[in-house]
Amino acid sequence: MNNQLKPSYFSRANDRFIYNFPPDDKPNPRQQLEKSLVEKGKDENTKNQAEKKAVDKQMVNDLVKKSNRCIISISSLFPWNIFPNTIDVEESRVTFIFRQFMSSRSHSVDIKDISNVFIESSLFFATLQIVSRTYIKNKIKINFLHKEKAERVKMIIEGLRTFANNDIDTSIYEVDELVSKLAELETNRPLSSVGNSEVIYPYLSSK
Repeated sequence: MNNQLKPSYFSRANDRFIYNFPPDDKPNPRQQLEKSLVEKGKDENTKNQAEKKAVDKQMVNDLVKKSNRCIISISSLFPWNIFPNTIDVEESRVTFIFRQFMSSRSHSVDIKDISNVFIESSLFFATLQIVSRTYIKNKIKINFLHKEKAERVKMIIEGLRTFANNDIDTSIYEVDELVSKLAELETNRPLSSVGNSEVIYPYLSSK
């Protein structure tokens, strides 16, 4: 008989035969362990890939959300500018749009690349100027802005700089809530930190 058990050797200590069992009757423990480890590795790899896909998807969604959300926009006043120039402030960048007759040009600066923001005010108007770490001309400015709106734009840009430098995720806030947080930051900013976005504000943590 093919399935008949055959003794492998005789043990004198126990006075019994040691049999070689067929594989179906007595699985090899080592093979079982190796199979278990392989299956566990596959499950772990599948789990890691699923987690990475979820993280990547969330990161892309956050980037798209940030890149598309305009926090505030301001334009120079007509008729002092026949073709009004515009400043668009988004969560991750500031875009300057300069218009001329039948043409326009724009320049965007990442929030993290802005080293300073200045306001020059006259009796009726304001000029907003930013200093960029990367722009070859270093300074970008737009004239003939509404004074109060220009101050608000400066406040928002300065707040976004602070958030960026402290790795705070602004995408968790709705636009109105974000602007409120930025205003709160400006109100509580120490006088010694004006122009310094490296100061840390623990109460604004996104966690």
